[in-house]
Amino acid sequence: MQSQFSRSEMLFGSGSIERLAACRIAIFGIGGVGGYVVEALSRSGIGTLDLIDDDRVALSNLNRQIIALHSTLGQRKVDVAEARCRDINPDIIINKFAVFYTPQTSSCFDFRNYDYVVDCIDTVTGKIQLILQAQQSGTPVISSMGAGNKMDPSLFRIADIYETSVDPLARVMRHELKKRGVPRLKVVYSTEPPLSVQLQEHYDDSLPDSESRPGNPKRCFPGSNAFVPASAGLLIASEIIKDLLLSSQR
Repeated sequence: MQSQFSRSEMLFGSGSIERLAACRIAIFGIGGVGGYVVEALSRSGIGTLDLIDDDRVALSNLNRQIIALHSTLGQRKVDVAEARCRDINPDIIINKFAVFYTPQTSSCFDFRNYDYVVDCIDTVTGKIQLILQAQQSGTPVISSMGAGNKMDPSLFRIADIYETSVDPLARVMRHELKKRGVPRLKVVYSTEPPLSVQLQEHYDDSLPDSESRPGNPKRCFPGSNAFVPASAGLLIASEIIKDLLLSSQR
């Protein structure tokens, strides 16, 4: 009997859709990169997704975030993503957390419940805590490095954090994780040097946007486009599916 995942099963192998349907994955940050991770995982038949993001869809998201439309402006990203996932796969289970992940909010999550954790957040302190929490629970994790100020989507790679180069965020993470005794971390990163662009200062606490969190000081944000974050997110999703199917065969 044909199902919506028939074409996927042709590639993934017999019984693969049942195995993926039994998996639960947490995606921390569902913006430019994370939104495409959510999209691809829901289309691949993952049974349960935990979506963690406290942000709302804003006008500046429209150039790169798959859940950002004029019709979704002002809505919580976790709500928009949930509706989209359910429209793709009515059987999917979605757990939503309108939470900004930090060391202070990390206790809200038990990583032992997850088959995989995806780090698509943009603060170093949050990324470090997330990675340490995954390590302590023995949960597989993949982390997104920088996707801003880049133009070439073909230069993204999957590698261990200690094998990365060029990427400024990866350089900081290597240093911080080494100090904390983290022996390895799977990441997606780009070998493209960040372009020199005029950074835009933006702060408007009347506009719901990760670029303007109420109470935060004015910050500068990099340039972005439709194809670079999407490519990083799809690459992450492909790696997760391969890892899950390989682990189920062991």
